[in-house]
Amino acid sequence: MKRIYLQLPLSDERALISAARDSQPVSGLTHTFYKYPARFSPQFVRTAIALLSQPGDVVLDPFVGGGTSLVEALALGRQAIGVDISSLAEFVSGVKTAVLTERDLGHVRRWARHMAIAVDMHGDVDGEVTSGVASECKHLRHPLRWRLRKGIAQALAVGTQIRPRRLEPFVRCVVLRTAQWALDGRKNLPSVEAFRAQLIINAEQMTAGARELREAIMRQSGAPRALCLQRSAAGIEADPRVSSLERPKLVVTSPPYPGVHVLYHRWQVDGRKETPAPFWIANKLDGAGSSFYTMGDRKYPGLKTYFDNLRAAMSSVATFCADDALVVQVVAFSDASWQLPEYLRVLERIGLDELFLPSLRGQGDGRLWRSVPNRKWYSDQKGATPGSQEVVLLHRKQAAPEADSFVPPRDVGAARTRSRTGASVG
Repeated sequence: MKRIYLQLPLSDERALISAARDSQPVSGLTHTFYKYPARFSPQFVRTAIALLSQPGDVVLDPFVGGGTSLVEALALGRQAIGVDISSLAEFVSGVKTAVLTERDLGHVRRWARHMAIAVDMHGDVDGEVTSGVASECKHLRHPLRWRLRKGIAQALAVGTQIRPRRLEPFVRCVVLRTAQWALDGRKNLPSVEAFRAQLIINAEQMTAGARELREAIMRQSGAPRALCLQRSAAGIEADPRVSSLERPKLVVTSPPYPGVHVLYHRWQVDGRKETPAPFWIANKLDGAGSSFYTMGDRKYPGLKTYFDNLRAAMSSVATFCADDALVVQVVAFSDASWQLPEYLRVLERIGLDELFLPSLRGQGDGRLWRSVPNRKWYSDQKGATPGSQEVVLLHRKQAAPEADSFVPPRDVGAARTRSRTGASVG
């Protein structure tokens, strides 16, 4: 089959490739509020949105995870829609994209100091905060961890009293980030005193990030907003909450990786024992197994459930999007030799054509591959694995007659969208 090439100005194409292969740590805006597994690269997302859409366009992420694409869309003046089946993803994305006033941020900083003071091993814990906590605190009742568990509960007891009540999710996210820092994947646990100090540090850093996002949004026209929905992407086109919105012009997403085990809903403590504590802290319901969040059991023959779910989700995405929409995905595979061709067959069958970048012609398979940076220590110990390589897939809705090149209908090369640092993206 004849390949279709995405025609961009050469400087834009090089910027997209460079951003995809960027290995800088996640930083800026509200991106560090929570270390969501398999985090998107803000540098790549920012560049893709800037070069492949225009201010005012709707950007969709049907597997929104930690909300990176929504944050960058807002900062660049785009409307944003995020969808995820996980209530934790919806919580984190909602907090990251909330626009808070300076007065709101002052409330958060003051309450963070109150929360830190309330962390006292001789003090009591609010019964409402600890009700039903047994399952959520699984593996946290060990003698080495009960102090941190109590400190988290005490911080939540104070945080849930914040006024106005709309700030409670932000305060809970401060506790969530601090508890993750203290517990997730750590060999040596911090002291209660260190946990108390980190609460204040995180509150200061998060309020600074929220201010940066608000200021970036204020520089844009059209009052960009983000809508975060907890649901499957399958059927999104019929959801009444999006019926009045313009159809997305750009999809930027990173779906669950086929055959790759990722804990989206658990932390790991004490030799990688799993705990659903994040849901307790976020005040969200859990109860599903890992295959629920990864679109299918990675051990199921042929990954049939995964590819069935992918077909349903991406078919709805294609139906929901505008006819001239572009779809940008970042995916990894446990065995790319057969999973990548099957992945592409699914997308072709639902009416999506793959696009290629001209400057990668003749290089490998002609696709844009990247190494996954900043992996967890126990992943790094395994060295290079199939799951440590990601590929950027570009698609558009199928068009007839088929051409050998595809020029986005918007003038992506005319107005040079600038990043928040003021430097040209292109």
